[in-house]
Amino acid sequence: MSWKYRANATLEGLTGYTLTRRLRKEPPKPPPPPPLELQRLPGDTARPPVDPEHDRLLREPVFLLSSVRSGSTLLRVMLNSHSRVHSPIETHFRRMSVGLGTDPVRQAMEALGHNHSDIEHIVWDRMLHRELTRSGKPVLVEKTPSNVFAWRRISTCWPDARFVFLLRHPMSIVQSWHEADPGKRPMTEAVPRTLSYMTYLEEARTHLEGLTMRYEALVADPEAELRRLCLFLGVEWEPVMLNYGSKDHGGFVKGIGDWRDKIRTGTVVAGRPLPSPDEIPDELQEICRQWGYLS
Repeated sequence: MSWKYRANATLEGLTGYTLTRRLRKEPPKPPPPPPLELQRLPGDTARPPVDPEHDRLLREPVFLLSSVRSGSTLLRVMLNSHSRVHSPIETHFRRMSVGLGTDPVRQAMEALGHNHSDIEHIVWDRMLHRELTRSGKPVLVEKTPSNVFAWRRISTCWPDARFVFLLRHPMSIVQSWHEADPGKRPMTEAVPRTLSYMTYLEEARTHLEGLTMRYEALVADPEAELRRLCLFLGVEWEPVMLNYGSKDHGGFVKGIGDWRDKIRTGTVVAGRPLPSPDEIPDELQEICRQWGYLS
């Protein structure tokens, strides 16, 4: 029996405690660096094309900026029915990134004067240009709602881009977002989730030039609003835009556009009644005033 065992046995009998050796704490190990393909090149910033003539294929692309649940899919398919306008499904192009996984390719890109953002911009431009070219039409209108969060980078990528801002009553947006999937989208989350889109949309509308439209006006008098939009785009008004169901616009699928029954009707459906002022929560009061829905 070792002296340590006898000492601990005696101590435990007298006091109920034993002696233990305190283990020395090892300092935490620093996390490993991310894989090389996930590391951005030094000094990476979003900047305009270095050589606009060769770095961009798209000329004057149009971006429809809106919150979710604002009628952007309706406006997309009406535009896509035009013989000169291609408005594809939500492409989510801004989520496309590039990985430079070896030192030689990183060295080569830096020698060519490119950073990560430059290369991503070229990929974005090439992908959208391909969609436009395949359509055989001259005007592209892209409408992914989350583009509002990247309006600065989009306007930097395409300095000649044009913008259409689609507004809707903020409380109607909230209600529509909740009703699209009530189980997964409780009303407690509806206001903060949709308000973030509205806030960035208003920021973009403040800093960028473009045409502002309202969902309520679009469904109340679609011909008048579409004529106004066609004038902005530089194309002639075409009556077929009102009957978008006669054209193929791709599937109405959740994740890349509206998918509910209203859009599947193929015709413009009247909007819901506007909420009364006492139905508008405090968090939405300011954006309602900014958009002219409250005095």
